[in-house]
Amino acid sequence: MKFKKTFAKIRDGVDKQVVPGSSYTIIDGNDHFEGQLGWQELLPNRLSLMPNELYDLASLTKVVGTTNVILQLISDGQIAIEDSISDYLPEWQSPEVTIRNLLTHTSDIVGYIPHRNELSKDQLIQAELGLTAGDKRSTVVRYQDTNYLFLGWIASRITGKSIHQLIRERILTPLKMFNTTFAPKNVEQVVPTQIVPEFGLLRGRVHDPKTQILGEDSGAAGLFSNQADLEKFVRFLLGEHRDSTREVLDDDMLAAIYQDQTPNHLGIRSFGWILTYDENHPIILHTGYTGTLLIIDQAHHRA
Repeated sequence: MKFKKTFAKIRDGVDKQVVPGSSYTIIDGNDHFEGQLGWQELLPNRLSLMPNELYDLASLTKVVGTTNVILQLISDGQIAIEDSISDYLPEWQSPEVTIRNLLTHTSDIVGYIPHRNELSKDQLIQAELGLTAGDKRSTVVRYQDTNYLFLGWIASRITGKSIHQLIRERILTPLKMFNTTFAPKNVEQVVPTQIVPEFGLLRGRVHDPKTQILGEDSGAAGLFSNQADLEKFVRFLLGEHRDSTREVLDDDMLAAIYQDQTPNHLGIRSFGWILTYDENHPIILHTGYTGTLLIIDQAHHRA
């Protein structure tokens, strides 16, 4: 049996209650395995996981959506990778930070926003833009949602559309990811994330508090998707069906996804993605706070 150890790890996590349940899809060349085990909900009701339920993707929104929108704008010549973000967000007071810094989490944005989750949308935007860059820009990777909030706002300033609208039009529709959404219509098909004392069970409502405030203007989180749609996305990044997917990312940008893109060649971040290697072959991966995960190995056609 292929991936015997992988399946054992998944089951072990459920059996030991590390996670309530797990949905998985594995692609290996022409082979394909998928399934689910365990529970989608333990409280207030115990409900089994079913095939292709929607998950709150959390930070996978960054690489499924926002990254690809920005790379399209670069390909179209509407922005340049080394542009200062102050060219598009003049309220920002550290002009040395570039688009590349945001995409690779090398901006070293510092500062603290008091009572951040209690602010209004306008107050939160103003507070984020009031932060500054530290002295380690381009030399260290510090993963920060702020990088992708800024990228979403830059895309909006250029196009006049919210980042969520741009993701729907430019990524989800051409890839036929019709089950992927920022606003699930049937919350009973959504795996819940948490019980919040003042709200109750979070099911179909985005978990990330900043995205709750920013709504359509958050490029850091917000997407809900299922296994079938994420498989379409993964196969796109594996290079399948290029005749119909080249409009999403051209060949140069698709190749760039699998290369080190940090300013000082740190070797650990691509555009949006964590970058690692297996026998010198690049592998990209990303996680989401809610427990979601994508791993893609284009060289071996695995994911």
